[in-house]
Amino acid sequence: MSGGPLAGIRVVDLTTVVVGPTATLFLSDYGAEVIKVESPGGDILRSLGGRSKSGQLSGKFTHFNRNKRSLVLDLKQEKAKQALHRLLETADVFVANIRPSALDRLGLGTDALRARHKRLIVCNLMGFGTGGRYAGQPAYDSIIQGMSGVAACNARVFGEPKFVPMVMMDHAVGLIATQCILAALFHRERTGEGQSIEVPMFENASAFVLCEHLGDQSFVPPLGEWGDRRVLDPLAQPIQTKDGWICISANTDGQAFALFAAIGQPELKNDPRFNSVKARYAHVKEYFTVRREGLRAKTTAEWLEILQKADVPAGRVHTIDSLTEDEHLADVGFFRRIEHPTEGVKIEINNPNKFSAGLRDEQTPAPFLGGQSVEILSELGYAQGEIDEMVKGNVTIDGRR
Repeated sequence: MSGGPLAGIRVVDLTTVVVGPTATLFLSDYGAEVIKVESPGGDILRSLGGRSKSGQLSGKFTHFNRNKRSLVLDLKQEKAKQALHRLLETADVFVANIRPSALDRLGLGTDALRARHKRLIVCNLMGFGTGGRYAGQPAYDSIIQGMSGVAACNARVFGEPKFVPMVMMDHAVGLIATQCILAALFHRERTGEGQSIEVPMFENASAFVLCEHLGDQSFVPPLGEWGDRRVLDPLAQPIQTKDGWICISANTDGQAFALFAAIGQPELKNDPRFNSVKARYAHVKEYFTVRREGLRAKTTAEWLEILQKADVPAGRVHTIDSLTEDEHLADVGFFRRIEHPTEGVKIEINNPNKFSAGLRDEQTPAPFLGGQSVEILSELGYAQGEIDEMVKGNVTIDGRR
């Protein structure tokens, strides 16, 4: 495994489900060697994420764990802890999304790791920051969406709180963790110093919501209510056409005036409700009503052609099925098909980002549980007899296929 801007960086990944694996997914795509350390039961996403022929590789799991190797260690056993520390001696980054109290019990708390591995970058993802009263409480994406105000934003739109139907905050906070790790690697490159990083979900999600929607209440005293009206209006949604749906975002005067002309009402650019960005914001419901009424007469394809020529931002509303057939995604090589040894033909999602110097040279599918345990332990200097004893004692699993 080589190539990419992070080639030569080794990451020990003690994370499960989505938030942590998102962080290490991007590190692996950028060329880092990511060793996924799993308990004998494995990452719950192996089965929680849906069906698989092998019983180990749900579709969801495979998309968050490509380009990683799996090492099983039962960290309740001393030999497993010793193996992990031997691995950490060779590592640049340690990432975990286990509660800090559990890490402390395992001897893997931040202070203990930093004392023993001076150049190591230790990144802990957690539900809540350690300085607050919620510290140590369990958290999943739905809990964070509710507590951070995401569900309340949906209540403003729909009349009752709703979750975004994807683990949005897991994705976002995982990417923030990637960013933090990269910054720490850059700092170490300049100073030689490792460091610890704390990435709390609640605080990051709250910042997302409040940067977007605190709005007029950012001032003392408040200048008005919270919330961006353009985003929170019930009509801020895909618009029905003659045969389907379309999404439009005409924000500038030029875009809005071109839209008015496209729907046959160019005079609206002189209407005091719509003749400026400020006016359209103040009358967002009326503006969105004009859009909705004006787009019913033609098909989605007809509108896309018209609006593209008018330089009005617009796009079709995909289903999950049609998204996989999108022509642009095909053009840029977003998908690739592989022949998997147990799962058959498999659709893989390529990294969406491009580096002129290139990414990793080799793309590997998500690993079987303990699929690389033997080879990693061998690389760490364990003799075959020692490894056999570790397998026999359930310290590790030989998951080779």
